[in-house]
Amino acid sequence: MDFPVLLKTFHEGKMKEYFVMQKGKLHTDLGILDLEELETKSFGDRISSHLGIEFIVQKPRAPDFFAHAKRSGAPMMPKDIGTIISGTGLCSSDHVLDAGTGSGILAIYLGGIAEKVISYEQREDFIEIAKKNIALAGLSGVELRSGDIVEEIRNLDEKFDVITLDTLDAAHVIPYAPEVLYPGGFLAVYSPFFEQTKEARKAIEETGFAEVRTIETIEREISFTERGTRPSTARVGHTGFITLARY
Repeated sequence: MDFPVLLKTFHEGKMKEYFVMQKGKLHTDLGILDLEELETKSFGDRISSHLGIEFIVQKPRAPDFFAHAKRSGAPMMPKDIGTIISGTGLCSSDHVLDAGTGSGILAIYLGGIAEKVISYEQREDFIEIAKKNIALAGLSGVELRSGDIVEEIRNLDEKFDVITLDTLDAAHVIPYAPEVLYPGGFLAVYSPFFEQTKEARKAIEETGFAEVRTIETIEREISFTERGTRPSTARVGHTGFITLARY
């Protein structure tokens, strides 16, 4: 194996997992693991620490990269990413224009489904982090580009099925979106604040998009204990607003 793996074990009623490459040694409170052993293992196999604790070898998926990949800031939450994927009907033949790469987490989710994802980011330090994360995910269909999407979108000669904007300048990008969207394509704008969302909505309405809606996704995990079942006190509340529009 020349890619990251998850090592997972259940010990004394608790699950522990490690996101690792197959080289060197991993020191844990459950013992030392020789990661070189992973070269002879397949997903589903097990390796043991020097204390005899077994770990199962699993293939990382997009939620694992969200949990373990290096970050350049706060990535979009999976609940919001899921809303964008379902709301746009993203599929395996789609080409996606993504702006505001950040750590590349959204691009990893999109790239696991779409045929092609082109993601723009202005900050070179963010691009370097995203490149490493996307390479670890093994996604050859994701292309990172350096540039300001406000300027770059005016010069694009490509067409896309979906555009995702996670950038403060979304309202300045939206007027040019129809020029690079296929008819019937979707625009998805992620905005953490009411003010930014209102600016995006105004730009969308002035640009002539149809089927426009803005939603907020609230997630509550359910806790199961001997005392009873109830929403967990550790919850994810507001993260951002998602505006979906069809061209």
